[in-house]
Amino acid sequence: MFRYARPVYRSFTRQLSTKQTTGLFGIAAHPDPIPALQQTYKQTLNMLGSVPSNSVYRQSVEASIAHKLGVIESAKGDVAAVENQLDEGQIEQVLMAAEEELTLVGKMIEWKPWEPLAEKPPVGQWEYFKEQ
Repeated sequence: MFRYARPVYRSFTRQLSTKQTTGLFGIAAHPDPIPALQQTYKQTLNMLGSVPSNSVYRQSVEASIAHKLGVIESAKGDVAAVENQLDEGQIEQVLMAAEEELTLVGKMIEWKPWEPLAEKPPVGQWEYFKEQ
């Protein structure tokens, strides 16, 4: 039977904690995850400046990141508090998702889904399951 290692925490002054392991296969503990996460979120917000402000995508991502940055700031460097308040897994997983969102913003800027379609869709294209 496989046993998964539990995350091991080493306490420091001011109730800061640094993980020695995530206990997740293939995901190493990040040596300083909070600044890395903040930097990734700030880069994402900066890139979102290229997306029109009326875009629903931009509005939702900005709102989500603003909330997450607020959680990070209120945790005052406590990794466990960030993980508990975000409730999105371990901070390394949150950082991986943030990096993927940053990549997606670049692709969205390239694809420009907020612009009108080049060709009008055929009549009935977006009508599903009409009631008879």
